[in-house]
Amino acid sequence: MPGTDILCTTDLTPVSDTALRYAVLVAQRTESRITQLHVLPRNERTPETRTAVEAAMAEQRMRCGAQELATPLLVEDDVLKGVAQETTRGHRLLISGTHGPRGLRQSLFGADMLKLARLSVVPTIVVQESSTLEPPRTIVLPVAAHADIDRLLDAVCSMARAFGAAVHVYQLVRPNEHPSDALLTNKARMLHRLHTEGIPCDDVMEPSTIFSIGFAEPTIRYAERIGAGMIAIMAHASDEYRYIADAEKERMLTNGASIPVLCA
Repeated sequence: MPGTDILCTTDLTPVSDTALRYAVLVAQRTESRITQLHVLPRNERTPETRTAVEAAMAEQRMRCGAQELATPLLVEDDVLKGVAQETTRGHRLLISGTHGPRGLRQSLFGADMLKLARLSVVPTIVVQESSTLEPPRTIVLPVAAHADIDRLLDAVCSMARAFGAAVHVYQLVRPNEHPSDALLTNKARMLHRLHTEGIPCDDVMEPSTIFSIGFAEPTIRYAERIGAGMIAIMAHASDEYRYIADAEKERMLTNGASIPVLCA
C-alpha cells in the first residue's frame, strides 16, 4: 500500500474509538503514523463547536492510546466528500467505523459506508464497535470475477505480511452451478500471488449448506467459524453479480460477527 500514514475517521462516538484503536494496531505493525480526521458538517461550523471538537479529539487520542502516533485534522465539508477527498492526499490506508444499519450522526453505515469505500482512492478497513482489536491471524478472501482484482490482492498481501496472517481463498460451491472462467482465472491468480509472496494460504471450496442467492451469508459464517480476523472484498460490483452485489457488500460491512472488512 503506497502512502505514508493511515487515515482514520472519527465522529467521536464509541465506534470511532474502535476505529482509532484498530488504526493504532495497524500503525504499530506497519511503522506508520495516523491522521485522525473529523469532518465538521455545516450545522457544526462555529468557533465554540470547533474548540469543543478539538478537545474531544485530544481526549479520544489519549483514551485510545494514540497520542504518540496520531495527528488531528479538522475539516469543514460534507462528510463523505471530505473523507474521500482526504484519501487523495498521500495516505496508505483508510480505517473507518460503521454504526451498522441504524446509523448515527455522520451516517457512515450500510450504503453510505459502501459509497465511502468506493470513493476512497486507498484501501479501506471497516470496523464495528464490537470488532476485535486482536491482530488478524487469518484473512478470508472470497473469490471474485473482477478484472481489477490486483488492487485487492495488493492490500491483502500487505496486511498478511504485516500481521503474519494466513489467507483463505474461499469459494462457495453450489449444486449444478458452474463458476465463470473469469472467476476461476482470478482464483488461480490469487493463489499464485500468495504462493509467490510466501504468504500461507488455503484453497477452500465449501459446499453450500444453506439457501442463499448471494455470497455474503456463507462467507460470514465461514469466517466466524474459523475465527478469521478479517474478510477482504472488492468495493465495487463485478458485472457477474451486479444485480445483487450492493446488498451483499453492505451485509458484509455490517456483518453480525463484527469481523473487520478490508475493501479495495
